[in-house]
Amino acid sequence: MLDLLVRNAAFPDGRTGLDVAMRAGRIVEIAPSIEAEAGRVIDAAGHLLSPPFVDAHFHMDATLSLGLPRMNVSGTLLEGIALWGELRPTLTQDAVVERALRYCDLAVSKGLMAVRSHVDVSDPKLVTVEALLEVKNRVAPYLDLQLVAFPQDGYYRHPEAAAALERALDMGVDVVGGIPHFERSMEAGRASVEALCRIAADRGLRVDMHCDETDDPLSRHVETLAEQTVRFGLQGRVAGSHLTSMHSMDNYYVSKLIPLMAEAELAAIPNPLINMMLQGRHDTYPKRRGLTRIPDLLAAGLDVALGQDCVLDPWYAMGTGDVLDVAHMAVHATQMGAQVDKTTFFDAVTTVPARILGLDGYGLAVGCHADMVLLQARDPAEAIRLRPNRLAVIRRGKVVAETAPELTRLALEGRPQSVDPAAYAPRNAT
Repeated sequence: MLDLLVRNAAFPDGRTGLDVAMRAGRIVEIAPSIEAEAGRVIDAAGHLLSPPFVDAHFHMDATLSLGLPRMNVSGTLLEGIALWGELRPTLTQDAVVERALRYCDLAVSKGLMAVRSHVDVSDPKLVTVEALLEVKNRVAPYLDLQLVAFPQDGYYRHPEAAAALERALDMGVDVVGGIPHFERSMEAGRASVEALCRIAADRGLRVDMHCDETDDPLSRHVETLAEQTVRFGLQGRVAGSHLTSMHSMDNYYVSKLIPLMAEAELAAIPNPLINMMLQGRHDTYPKRRGLTRIPDLLAAGLDVALGQDCVLDPWYAMGTGDVLDVAHMAVHATQMGAQVDKTTFFDAVTTVPARILGLDGYGLAVGCHADMVLLQARDPAEAIRLRPNRLAVIRRGKVVAETAPELTRLALEGRPQSVDPAAYAPRNAT
């Protein structure tokens, strides 16, 4: 007796007509036309069945805080940081927990079941750390929350950040973070990268560093991050987030930099919505939009995942909790519009960030966790184009969220009675 059986599903890799059998929280069989009894059967009707969405870069301690203590009038990164600095002393653990839990409800409704969230450790009281560790435990049945110790005000620039970061890691925070471009000098930034990589190596942890989130082409801390990754034997465990200065670097320097990043097996985590909103604020025209060199990084074989970064907070007054919005923006911003490119960006919000986070049992294969999302689309390209309804969100073999199919009724003489947006994509498009 199966717990759940999904029939006639399409997979992101192009396979169609597959049934997926689930028992005791695991996938036990994938095949056409499985004959078995199940507690519940879902007819996918040829729609896309995907592994869960994964957000590789988020700030859950700040989410849903838009307007506190006031709005970001300039819309800049620096005013957002200043606003967060004003809000942080007033935060209570209960308030952070309440906002984060509300966001997690939204995330799961969108099929998002794993999030890597940076948590600010600049305040030595560590209210945000205590809050998000509580949230991590409470949402564990339906969402994997991985936390990064993030010294928002600078590892060296803030006098208590270094000790607070160590305490946060002792409390159970998972990943070492940093922000070298926000230190007082380039040398202090370089030193912070070295110190933080040493901590990660000593503790056996991963690294995810806000790196060069600036329009300044001379902000080159990702070079140091690659160097220190190799020095401390951290290859495959380090990510550079944002990397927006690469947008402004000259081609000769980048031709040296990207091979260094590849040698270090760095992962790159751009955040298209936020990068394009916050960068280039000092430009008139031509106006830079700050998104890093995604096509070049992909061509060099680096893992590239896409993050949301923010939803309704001091830095970004928009956001839906849907990482397909991020992938949709990436298609436009990079001008990567081919069918294969859209599949690449679908991977950048599913399998690639799962690999960067080191998620256990992730995927659509026998033996993996029975975690998946049924979308009202037929393939990854259509999913990014439509950002469709999540017909079913499944966690450990149980349906945790459902949305009715989108169907618009028409009253047009001589025309069909309804329109299904998932029925309009041409087949075999390139």
